[in-house]
Amino acid sequence: MYSPWAYALAQVTVEIPYLLIQALAYMIISYPMIGYYGSAYKVFWNFYVMFCTMMFYNYLGMLLVSLTPNFMIASILSTVFYTLFNLFSGFLITGPKIPNWWIWLYYMMPTSWALNGMITSQYGDIDKEIIVFGETKSLSSFLEDYFGFHHDRLPITAVVLIFYPLVLAFLFAYCIGKLNFFRR
Repeated sequence: MYSPWAYALAQVTVEIPYLLIQALAYMIISYPMIGYYGSAYKVFWNFYVMFCTMMFYNYLGMLLVSLTPNFMIASILSTVFYTLFNLFSGFLITGPKIPNWWIWLYYMMPTSWALNGMITSQYGDIDKEIIVFGETKSLSSFLEDYFGFHHDRLPITAVVLIFYPLVLAFLFAYCIGKLNFFRR
């Protein structure tokens, strides 16, 4: 009945208020519980990273459903994506430790950018001395050396984090219009 682009735009748009409320609820509960510093700058960054991450996962699910003939296949396919996202996020194996022939996959994973944004925004500007692996370092230099997270690259992280949901929403709209699994 409707144009595929109008349907896809409505489907993508209707999720935004729900995701805003969900990210806000997450922030109200988890931010004080974790004990992060309560500056407006850091609260905004945490909210932004979480909101973009939730949008990404939501739009990825919508894209997978539009790519496959039924939700069961989409569910199986999502398991493959989630495994790759977790493996190459930089949490289990940090970015600088990933071999050079796999580093491109680290930079393609949205979870690596979300982890980068979350940790860098909260701890990247703290110069408090900590003892790590038997040596004294500032917290910001530890994040740069061990994780490869640089606080001055936070604006790039913000752009990449909003890029993923936009691309997935566009691909969802395209697939809704071009793919049709109905049998005549």
